[in-house]
Amino acid sequence: MTLFSYKVFVTIVEHMNFRKAAEELNLTPSAVSHCVSGMEEELGFPLFIRKNNKISLTGDAKSLLPYIKQLLLSENAVNQAIAEIQGFEKGTVKLGCFNSVCISWIPKLVKNFSDKYPGIKIELFQGTYNDIVKWLENGTIDLGFLSVSSAGKIPITPLYNDRLMCAVPKTFKTRNDGFITIDELKECDFVQPAENCDADSQMLFENSGFVAQSTCHVVDDMSILTMVQSGIGVCILPKMTVESYNANVDVYPIYPEAYRVIGISAFESTRKTPIVNKLYNMIVDLFTEQYT
Repeated sequence: MTLFSYKVFVTIVEHMNFRKAAEELNLTPSAVSHCVSGMEEELGFPLFIRKNNKISLTGDAKSLLPYIKQLLLSENAVNQAIAEIQGFEKGTVKLGCFNSVCISWIPKLVKNFSDKYPGIKIELFQGTYNDIVKWLENGTIDLGFLSVSSAGKIPITPLYNDRLMCAVPKTFKTRNDGFITIDELKECDFVQPAENCDADSQMLFENSGFVAQSTCHVVDDMSILTMVQSGIGVCILPKMTVESYNANVDVYPIYPEAYRVIGISAFESTRKTPIVNKLYNMIVDLFTEQYT
C-alpha cells in the first residue's frame, strides 16, 4: 500500500462520503472506489460498511485508523523538515480551540503567525473539551487549547488563569456586596453547561462537596447566559467566556476564588515537527509576554 492510498482512506473518513473525498483530492469517485477496493484486497478485510447510500467504518478499520493517521503525520513532518533545510517554510498546522479561546485569542494569534510565517497555514477546529481531546488522540489536530482539568493524560503547558465567575439574573440579590460564596451557591438552581463542555465547574462542585441542582444542560455559552438572563437559574462560567458575550446579567466573583487554567496541548512527537513547533512557541511566547 502507498501513502496516497492512506490519504484517500483518511479523507473518506473525514467526510464519510466517497464523492466529497474525491472532490477534495481532485479525483473521480470511481478512482477513489478503486483505491479503497485495492486497499481492502491487500489488507484482507473490508474498511467500510455500505448501507442505504451511507458508509460507516468497520471495526477493523477503526482499529487501523489511528496508525494510518500517525503515519501521515510522520510523512508531513519529514516534508516540513526537508522544506526547512531547503530554506522554505510551508505547510499546515491544525489547531483545536473551544468557544471563548476562538473568540478572544484566535484572531490575533492567526494574524501574528501569518505575518511572520506567510507560507504556513493554520487550519482551525472548534469544539468542546472532549472534541479537542479526541482530535489530539486520533491525529485530526496537531495542537489544542484545553483546560488543565480536561487534558487528562495529554501533555499540556499552562498559559492563563481564568477566574470562575457566577452569572445571575438582574433580580438576584447576593448576601454579600460584590461577591458570591460557595455556600450561597448551594441553594441556587443552575443552568449548567453540558458535561463534556464543563470540566472546570464540575471540579469546583466536587471540591466544594455539593451537587448542583439543574434541569438545563446546555452546550452553547450564549444559550446558557440567555437562560440566566430570563431567570431560569444561575451559572458558573469562566470570566473570559462571560466577557465574550453581551448578556444582560450580573456577574460576581466566587469566594473562595476558583480558576480554570487554560493551556496548549500536544503530544511530544507531534510538537517536534518544525511548523507545529513554530506555532507552539509563538503561543507560549505571546502569553509569557502578555501575562507575566
